[in-house]
Amino acid sequence: MKLWSILGNSQKLDGGAMFGNAPRAMWAKWLPPDDENRVLLACRALLASPLHGKTVLFETGIGAFFEPKLRERYGVVEERHVLLESLRSAGFEHEDIDVVVLSHLHFDHAGGLLAQWQEGRAPQVLFPNATYLVSAACWDRARNPHARDRASFIAELPGLLEASGRLELVDSTHSRTLGNTVRFHFSDGHTPGLMLSEIVGPDHSDGYGHGGVVFCADLIPGRPWVHVPITMGYDRNAELLIDEKNDFLADKLARNVHLFFTHDPGCALAQVTRDEKGRYGTTHEVPDLHARVLVA
Repeated sequence: MKLWSILGNSQKLDGGAMFGNAPRAMWAKWLPPDDENRVLLACRALLASPLHGKTVLFETGIGAFFEPKLRERYGVVEERHVLLESLRSAGFEHEDIDVVVLSHLHFDHAGGLLAQWQEGRAPQVLFPNATYLVSAACWDRARNPHARDRASFIAELPGLLEASGRLELVDSTHSRTLGNTVRFHFSDGHTPGLMLSEIVGPDHSDGYGHGGVVFCADLIPGRPWVHVPITMGYDRNAELLIDEKNDFLADKLARNVHLFFTHDPGCALAQVTRDEKGRYGTTHEVPDLHARVLVA
């Protein structure tokens, strides 16, 4: 099996919102802001093939579905659908994807499912041959969002996914479509039922798996958020998320599971470290993946 990091459309968001209660003097060293206090973020997907005999895309980024006014409001940098270009550069078309795994249905993670905006055209779902995997709790949240995060969802998307006949809701550690090759971890601190996908590594000596890769989604959007106290203003429950992140990192460190970052503009993959004071960090940082073989 080989792995590719697939860049989608990039986005600029307010740095204060991205770093919660961390002071600007601290986070500005990690991601320098522009004149409008916005930081540049990647929307990076992970492609794995063959995985359980399938070509699997983990997330789709923000895409290019916004009309121009909303694209500017939400800081989407490119007009074109960058994810499709990146897939093509890796040797794939969106029709080649057998499975799309979505950590949650916020627009910056699921918007790439939709075709590029065109005036007068209704939203259209891409990946016509793919099964869409979504956690049951995320599905419920997208259909009945809270007032606090209603603007983070694409109103038409649940109906389009359901109408495809290719939606699978996941409520356990494994799915029908991917079997034992992908283990799911769940988090509620950012949004209910956030689904963190671990491609199980080749070392199964203890029956649990070592040396795999986990898509960290918005539990840990990038390297700065590996430091446990750092959370986002977008998180629904910062204290819960911190506890979940601490347990998550301890487990991945113990099993040598590498972290894959969706929003870090400079790093796709890294290994977890912990210093003598117990602070988590990263090492062996990789900016992008091109047909990288998964090894223990």
